[in-house]
Amino acid sequence: MRPTDDYHWISTFLEAQAAELGAAMNTLLAYGRDLKDCAAWLDQHGSDFGKASREDIEAYLIACDAQGLSRATRARRLSAIKQIYRFAFEESWRTDNPAIQIKGPGRAQRLPKTLDIPEVDGLLAAARTVGRSPADRLRNTCLMELLYATGMRVSELVALQVSAARGDPRMLLVLGKGGKERMVPLSPPARDALAAWLAEWDRQRETERARGIPPPRHLFPSRGKSGHLTRHRFYLLIKELAVAGGVAPDKVTPHTLRHAFATHLLANGADLRVIQTLLGHADVATTEIYTHVLDERLSELVLEHHPLTKTGARKPTEDT
Repeated sequence: MRPTDDYHWISTFLEAQAAELGAAMNTLLAYGRDLKDCAAWLDQHGSDFGKASREDIEAYLIACDAQGLSRATRARRLSAIKQIYRFAFEESWRTDNPAIQIKGPGRAQRLPKTLDIPEVDGLLAAARTVGRSPADRLRNTCLMELLYATGMRVSELVALQVSAARGDPRMLLVLGKGGKERMVPLSPPARDALAAWLAEWDRQRETERARGIPPPRHLFPSRGKSGHLTRHRFYLLIKELAVAGGVAPDKVTPHTLRHAFATHLLANGADLRVIQTLLGHADVATTEIYTHVLDERLSELVLEHHPLTKTGARKPTEDT
């Protein structure tokens, strides 16, 4: 049955994405925001998803450009529109897909920011000293060691189940995008940090059990709605660690540690396909960006340290 209005289109599409593809909540929220913006624009111009033409969709994208929205945002909005129309075609809500031949603006090729090894060491050392209590410091150390050792996304890290971490594991089972599972190996420092935090986790549960509080499912629990440490709280924490570790806070985000993990592996000879598997990338082309990061870093090192790049460096003679 065809939806009666645009918001019914959007809600039905999002429900299908969640049920059939296991789309993450953050992905669904982004789709919802983008599609509601498009629906509002179409309504203002006397149209809707049911009768919009290719020209209408292109006019909306031109309006997005006029608002000063970035290429990435416009590309993401077009992607959401294409997906809802593909779904509508499959459900026979429409006999055509007005967005299928529209080419997006593409994404600007920006190399991800990363950290060098001394900067990562500074963050890891800070995690052992930052926190209101010894328990906080054990948790912070475990968070940082796991993040750098595995290259997990922060959403994967904070949502880890405690059951996956039992038994001094050499490998950790991670639930990634689209509900896909993958195994990531743990370094000895990460295993030590995990064991120390699990001992504290169990101690806290004994206290709570005596008060009739059921044990949480998550390795990093919280009293919030999600039941675990939020991405926002971890973002604030990593900024605190940057300050304490003497690393420029504007260089450090949870994703920067993921980039550092991949870049450092590549610099030490790891195979690109292995890194792809560890990061959970569906396409190796996504992983290949780290080869460019490494090339840029090597160029910076040459320019910084080669004697011929110094001011007043010796000029070559005819005999050289």
